[in-house]
Amino acid sequence: MSEYKGMAYLKKKLSSKTLRVNVRYDYYHMKNKLTDMGKMIPPSYNWMRPVLGWCAKAVDTLADRIVFDSFEDNTFYVNEIFDNNNRDVFFDSAILSALVSSCCFVYISADETGYPRLQVIDGSNATGIIDPITNMLREGYAVLDRDNNFNPTIEAYFTAEQTEIYRRGYDVEIYDNPAPYPLLVPIIYRPDAVRPFGHSRISRACMELVQEAMRTLRRSEVSAEFYSFPQKYILGLSDDAEKMDKWGATMSSLLTITKDDDGGNPTVGQFQQQSMSPYSEQLKSIASLFAGETGLTLDDLGFATSNPASCEAIRAAHENLRLTARKAQRTFGSGFLNVAYLAACVRDNTAYMRYAFSDIKPQWLPIFEPDSAALSGVGDAILKINQAVPDYLGAKGIRQLTGIEGENNG
Repeated sequence: MSEYKGMAYLKKKLSSKTLRVNVRYDYYHMKNKLTDMGKMIPPSYNWMRPVLGWCAKAVDTLADRIVFDSFEDNTFYVNEIFDNNNRDVFFDSAILSALVSSCCFVYISADETGYPRLQVIDGSNATGIIDPITNMLREGYAVLDRDNNFNPTIEAYFTAEQTEIYRRGYDVEIYDNPAPYPLLVPIIYRPDAVRPFGHSRISRACMELVQEAMRTLRRSEVSAEFYSFPQKYILGLSDDAEKMDKWGATMSSLLTITKDDDGGNPTVGQFQQQSMSPYSEQLKSIASLFAGETGLTLDDLGFATSNPASCEAIRAAHENLRLTARKAQRTFGSGFLNVAYLAACVRDNTAYMRYAFSDIKPQWLPIFEPDSAALSGVGDAILKINQAVPDYLGAKGIRQLTGIEGENNG
């Protein structure tokens, strides 16, 4: 094993990435600040802070489509490891965190009986040096707990030989590592050669478009005041006339104005009412750009465009989303298999070779579950395929196509 860079280096590396990850979480939780570029908003409206959930919608829509099923060819009984670690919460938490922060990490430890425990850590609390071949870490660092001031109270440093736990005010705890890799596994969304720790689902374009939409909402809210009470005017009113209560005149349904001493009639008029249509059109235009960036439709963003569609129509409208989900399944599947591999090493206290797990394949539920109409077509297709090639599609293949588990598959 090559020389390690050390815990101090990894702490500095994590601090340089924490702000970037926290910004993404602010957009996801709809707590991002509005960057106001104009000077036309009256100071009395500076308190107005519109909230927009498009970034959360972009993440949740994809995360809800990616549902992990199980590992096929369960030679090392790895499915039981996840079953004993709250598999429903574990997979959903890891996928959601990876989509927001580009990657999350799974911390593997042993309980009192030696059975592996799995803990998901978000990208703002863990980092490491990645091996580009195996996509596992050469060394890693994680913050396991923070105090109320967000200062670390429990830290961990991971190597292939051991795991070091640092508790504030206590001596360091050292645990031998039975696995050939550090017990901190990255789960990465869309990695590449330039950015091996992946890309966030909340891209810079998404954040900028949300800022533009928030500014549009704020301007429309201010303009709504003028839209509700259009400006009026009176021409030819005598200087000696009693001073008019402007607010009362605005709210009154009957306004009485008498003639002056010369018998002249004042002229009452109203300026053209301001239209709200430009704001609606601008917001819809921004929504179209955001939908193109994320593979969503305008219906997903709250702009109704058509009647409720069938399963096939929804699938066609979300073709880009389907391709994105397929890509995410491949990278997430590799990460979850690495977790299963190292957890099995911890459970059996044995340094297995990685290629021994090459036949274990992650299986996913369908990205779009077919409705009753689509199931009929799927059934006809399965029948024809099995007639051409006997027993080509069995219970497992049908489950991957439909997401339905038969009575005899438990």
